[in-house]
Amino acid sequence: MATLNLSNGSHTADEADLNAQPHWNNAEKTTFRISFIYFFLLAFPLDWKYYNAVFSINWLDLHYRDFFNLAHYSPQFFAENSFLNLIGLLVLAVIGGLLWGAVDKDKKEYHALYYWIRVIVRYRLALGLIAYGLIKFFPLQSPLPSISNLNTQYGDFSDWKIFALTLGVVPGYQSFLGLVEILGGLFLLNRKTTSIGTLIIIPFTGNVFVSNLAYGGGEAVYSFYLILLALFLFAFDAPRFYSLLGLERPTIPNRFHPTYAVKWQQYGRVGLKLFFIFFFVILFGFKTRNGYLNDPYQYPKAPGLLKAAGVYNVAEFKINNKVLLYSPTDPVRWKDVVFENWATLSIRSNKPVIIDSTNIEEIKENDRDRVYEFLGSAGRHYYSYKIDEAQQVLKLENRNKNDAADKFQLHYTRPDSATIVLSGINSDTDSVFVRLEKINKKYLQTEVKKLGRRRSPKL
Repeated sequence: MATLNLSNGSHTADEADLNAQPHWNNAEKTTFRISFIYFFLLAFPLDWKYYNAVFSINWLDLHYRDFFNLAHYSPQFFAENSFLNLIGLLVLAVIGGLLWGAVDKDKKEYHALYYWIRVIVRYRLALGLIAYGLIKFFPLQSPLPSISNLNTQYGDFSDWKIFALTLGVVPGYQSFLGLVEILGGLFLLNRKTTSIGTLIIIPFTGNVFVSNLAYGGGEAVYSFYLILLALFLFAFDAPRFYSLLGLERPTIPNRFHPTYAVKWQQYGRVGLKLFFIFFFVILFGFKTRNGYLNDPYQYPKAPGLLKAAGVYNVAEFKINNKVLLYSPTDPVRWKDVVFENWATLSIRSNKPVIIDSTNIEEIKENDRDRVYEFLGSAGRHYYSYKIDEAQQVLKLENRNKNDAADKFQLHYTRPDSATIVLSGINSDTDSVFVRLEKINKKYLQTEVKKLGRRRSPKL
């Protein structure tokens, strides 16, 4: 069986002291018991919903979405995406730790259990960091702004959406952030470099946590959860760091490590580590790269109306055959319309928008669940549409869950390449007539990409 040994090397006076005082005091044992239960509950998935998701995966045709969803686990026992889960589990851990101490009074130390809980936490934290690192390294998390985003007034965005769009326009920087997360995660896969990894992870993830609080992001709880795991790992070597760097005293590392009595344990350890690296680093990385090239997850993938992408001025607008002239305050009349490359149409009007701020990081398969384009955004109403090419009809449905009843059925004609005429009815059975004229508008990000950074674009 696997046991824990001190290093086989010669012993210094400090090492002799360690061997001479192997017992833990009562405060250390109580703290460990509570910490063991708490971090086991945090790191090891015990939620039946997690395993329901595991068994629903098509393991013969894995998608990078499956890897990410497995890695994005955090306890959800008391409430969804809430600090209450972390607090509730701490209360359970305190109760469990005190009961454990009552029935295990004679135990002198927990070196072996401390080692194994660190192993569990190391790999759990590495998994979470690598998963987020990959969707940043291949800049998927914050893509380039859509045409609708580029034609939305700055003040109509929430703080979080401005942050996300700002990150999206610099994919190189986003890739660098992902690389930092991946490196931090890889350092955790070896116990000798774990402390180095935590020194990268704690400030990096701490910045993510503070950014989520400052900008209203949806991942504040999850980023704090990762920080807790990293702090637990860092605490193992923190006294030695303080002794070496703060007190400038000679300091030896803690050299407890497992020794394995039989061969299958040695091979099993190596095999499990290699499996983790292959499955969650190499294969996950390969699948994420394919997703970046062929199926980015933030925007819908269903193609839009052929050669219609762009922003259109509403040259003429009628409701129930009544002409409405352009007005910046009219909640009914449209101001402009955007056709995306995918099957989304957005309308800018003065009709109030209830902002959807459900911005938890999720990789969804279905287009209706890919809501990034309108999250944290007001000023425009976003509609998904289906095309009946034979009848030349567009069936529009408002994508905002707060306006799910808002629908249109519009017949379309295209007199020329720059004009689209829409006519039909809305959800209130009012007749609608709209003539759209395409605006020949250029965007800095597109022009720079075409010309390269060494040439100045002309807009």
